Amino acid sequence: MERRVLFVCTANSARSLMAEALLRDMAGDRFEVASAGTEPASPHPMALQVLEEAGIPTEGLRSKRLSSLQDQPWDYVITLCEKAANECGDICQPAQRIAWDFPDPAQSNRHAVFALTLKELRERISLFTLVHQKETGLKATDYSPVAVFKALADELRLAALLLIRDQKLCVCELTEALDVSQPKVSRHLASLRDAGLVETERHGQWVYYYLSPQLPGWLRRVIDETASANESLIHTPQARLQAMANRPEVSCP
Repeated sequence: MERRVLFVCTANSARSLMAEALLRDMAGDRFEVASAGTEPASPHPMALQVLEEAGIPTEGLRSKRLSSLQDQPWDYVITLCEKAANECGDICQPAQRIAWDFPDPAQSNRHAVFALTLKELRERISLFTLVHQKETGLKATDYSPVAVFKALADELRLAALLLIRDQKLCVCELTEALDVSQPKVSRHLASLRDAGLVETERHGQWVYYYLSPQLPGWLRRVIDETASANESLIHTPQARLQAMANRPEVSCP
């Protein structure tokens, strides 16, 4: 059963919006998630930027007033600043209240600060989902063949996976190689990550995608055989990647 999580901060413009997008991206099959603000403003452009750079969908993200959501049945209400924690009072009972305190990146208006906030939120949310998984007895990715082949039943997703089979690539590199828009690449990468096929790590301002080290042997062999027997699938994308100007620092295999 999906658990309902509401993230709350003051403006609902950065921290809580990023947390909403992260949890939906990381475990949207297990959680129904929303965010709200006690004094809502509008989404901060830099919050949306770092989410998109990390391959996390931002479609539909908007700032909302807490009063518009507080009467709904929430399982968890997670506040992201002390001010919001104090202002929330006893709303959303009997939801479990969790108080996190993250500095507001909007005060600096610097890309690096927003990127750091996103990283720290991801780490905290990863721990939250892990604890919830243990409490509910949910299993880790089992790599069901049906789920795996469904994830790969798209030419663009398959090409992206084959491109990162032996090297770590960021969204901008894949956008150039596949000659499609960044949001489209991000959506397909999110699907691959949801299926447990790829993982991410940050190097400076770039988030790199790579094959999950947890892949079972049979699946790794399928991917390797597909790559060796179908070089034409990524011949042109590889050529575009090699010709890419102003490419980020060389990806590590």
